[in-house]
Amino acid sequence: MSYLRPTHLATACAAAAIAFASPAQANDLRASLEEDMPGLMELYRDLHANPELSFEEHETAAKLAARMRALGFEVTEGVGQTGVVSVMRNGDGPVVMLRADMDGLPVIEQTGLPYASKRTATPASGVTTGVMHACGHDTHMAGFIGAAQLLAERKDEWQGTLVMILQPAEELGLGALAMLEDGLYERFPKPDYTIAFHDAAAPAPAGTIGYTPGYALANVDSVDITVKGIGGHGAYPHTTVDPIVLASAIVMKLQTVVSRNSSPLDPAVITVGSFHAGAKHNIISDEAKLQLTVRSYSDESRKLLLDGIRRVAQGEAITAGLPAELMPVITVEDPYTPSTFNDPGFSEERAAAFRARFGEDRVMQWPAVMGGEDFSQFRRADPEGVKSMIFWISGTPAEMLTALEEEGKPLPSLHSPFWAPDAEAVVKTGAEAMASAALDLMPANGG
Repeated sequence: MSYLRPTHLATACAAAAIAFASPAQANDLRASLEEDMPGLMELYRDLHANPELSFEEHETAAKLAARMRALGFEVTEGVGQTGVVSVMRNGDGPVVMLRADMDGLPVIEQTGLPYASKRTATPASGVTTGVMHACGHDTHMAGFIGAAQLLAERKDEWQGTLVMILQPAEELGLGALAMLEDGLYERFPKPDYTIAFHDAAAPAPAGTIGYTPGYALANVDSVDITVKGIGGHGAYPHTTVDPIVLASAIVMKLQTVVSRNSSPLDPAVITVGSFHAGAKHNIISDEAKLQLTVRSYSDESRKLLLDGIRRVAQGEAITAGLPAELMPVITVEDPYTPSTFNDPGFSEERAAAFRARFGEDRVMQWPAVMGGEDFSQFRRADPEGVKSMIFWISGTPAEMLTALEEEGKPLPSLHSPFWAPDAEAVVKTGAEAMASAALDLMPANGG
């Protein structure tokens, strides 16, 4: 998935001087975490070196499930294929769900790390490739285990039910839905609050927390358009209806759906990422294929874009003179990844608590992006009953920030074979932030 890279560089660069320091007051939670960090970093390195693709996270799930059992959680494996649900009941009170994602990506690692992944796998494409945690899910899992350890040690400081889930297949946008369809909210306590974090390749010091109230990430639709035509000899185009010319017209016209049909105040993206047609210089094909990614925030905006795509494709085909039986075929992939909405009041409350804990300069509001995240499904399953927030933790190493500021060298993005976050900063911040949020939401004796 593609995640936050704030564009307000002046603000971020000013923040680059911020030290990764503890607040002035004593912090028992942080002191305990410092003792746990060597073990958590050993776990991180193991996870990084041994990634698994979506819905194939069998070894990862098993080793983390064993750790959760050892901490005293009731653990169920195989939820949504390879997901893990761990429950700790601690009296009456709210139900808080913490989530981490487990899957790696079909990327050949080029970080040069001593524990770099050398694994290979064959995904659905049929092409054997390297596998890498190029999106930082290894830091998420290590931070997740860190939070679990802190909360298990402090059962006398909270009251309620803690549900911690390890989710498969976030990179496909299918894992959260798979867990829900496998009875996540029926077989296990349904949460009042859901919280997750994601590392970010952001121009901000490693360990900086970013949050976005309201829409944070977009609806992600994959759309295929099969454009039909009447083929023939390239020397006699007047005897054909050229699907390449028609598909090209569709590509250009699609841009007006965003620029002229969608409100300029409502973010929207239609990108044609693939265009395939023809096989030889002098043959006009009878078919062209387009692949689109479509991004929006609201359900209404999503419908406007998808309806516009259908209208443009059919309208251009009619203009080209195609008969009704040769109209373009539009396929919208289902299920899609719905937009991620952070409950505004809940997000501001959590951000205020993070500021109090980590310091004002360590917590920033960041703009929404058009990337996607299927964490959205957990709130969408019960929008009235579940308050939800995903937040970001910058993983950008100091040397990368220096190169950005002094040389203008771009940061590697998530999904890059060169992405090697400052894992210790991400794991440490993620574990403390998740554990402290759970403690705040489940106070002992109701607060």
